[in-house]
Parts: sequence; C-alpha cells; structure tokens
Amino acid sequence: MDNYSKALEFYEKALKILEKALPPNHPDLAISYNNIGAAYNNMGDYSKALEFYEKSHQIYEKALPANHPLLATSYNNIGEVYKNMGDYSEALKFYEKVLKILEKALPSNHPDLATSYNNIGQVYSKMGDYSKALEFYEKSHKIYEKALPSNHPDLATSYNNIGLVYNNMGDYSKALEFYEKDLEITKKALPPNHPSLAISYNNI
Repeated sequence: MDNYSKALEFYEKALKILEKALPPNHPDLAISYNNIGAAYNNMGDYSKALEFYEKSHQIYEKALPANHPLLATSYNNIGEVYKNMGDYSEALKFYEKVLKILEKALPSNHPDLATSYNNIGQVYSKMGDYSKALEFYEKSHKIYEKALPSNHPDLATSYNNIGLVYNNMGDYSKALEFYEKDLEITKKALPPNHPSLAISYNNI
C-alpha cells in the first residue's frame, strides 16, 4: 500500500522478536534486516537502507555458497541504494557482482539476466558512458524480445531506454525510431490519459 512508515513499524516489531529468539547469524534475521532496508530505501532514507541491507548481506555471505541467488538479490539491493544515492561507480560494482552470479546460475536467455543487463545499462547511462549503456541495454533487449510477447510493457521500457541513450548521444533519428516503438506498445497497453503516455509523447 506504499505506507512505508507503517510497514517499518511492523518490521521492527518482527525484528525485536527474532533477535531474542534466534542466533545472530540466522537466515530469518537476514530476511528481517532486508525488509527494513527495503522500507528505508522506499522512504528515501538511503543511509539507513544501506545499513540494514549490509547487515542482511553479512549473514547471507556466511550462510550461503558464493553463487547463491539470494546473494545476487542482496548485491542487487545494495547496488540499487547506491544508484539512488547517485554513487554510480559503487552501484556498478554491486550490479556486476549480481551479473557474475546470474550468468553462472541461469540460462543465457533468462529474464532475470535481462533485468541485470538493464540495471548495468542504466548506471552507465547515468555516468554518461552511452556506448556502454547501449551495449547492455541491447543485451537486455535481445532477451526480452525472445522471452516476452510483442506488446509487453517491459519491451516498451526497453525501447524507451535505448531511445534515451541515442537521444543523449545526439542521434535523434535513431532515438525517434525507438521512442515510436515504445509509444506503439504503450498506446495499446494503457488508457489514453495515462501519465506514461504523456512521457512517451514528450520524448518524441
């Protein structure tokens, strides 16, 4: 319901009980710390989010093998906080750790890999390294094209991301091509007065 302060109140009550009942390295505690970190992240309190995500991560690191998917999720959460804080080089470091685990654990066309490539593309885009951003966005897009129906909103987002990079590179005709593909899907998927359509029109 997006009521993060209320969520936090209950997550903290849960943590209080778990801290008394469990040994300090128990995986259930990691989940609890992670939930609190997510609430702080959603509230925009990034230093608090980082503090709890890192507590969660320390437990996972001791309890799980180095290539466990939960570790990838944990790295991803920390990367996202750094991205939200504008610390893109740190975000990249963690997103690359995620990718390393996922590339070993998943088939090469898995949608989670597409998300991972997309996150890295986003960070490169924020850093102004547009050729690298494009490289990762295109890797992500290739997977989405195979895995998703042609009118899926994630494909529209993917077209939009690529369009944005071309726009930033000053290649406006290429940008237009991708923005129009985004609009085509968005028009079918959303009601005509939806704010996301306004963004699409604005980009074009």
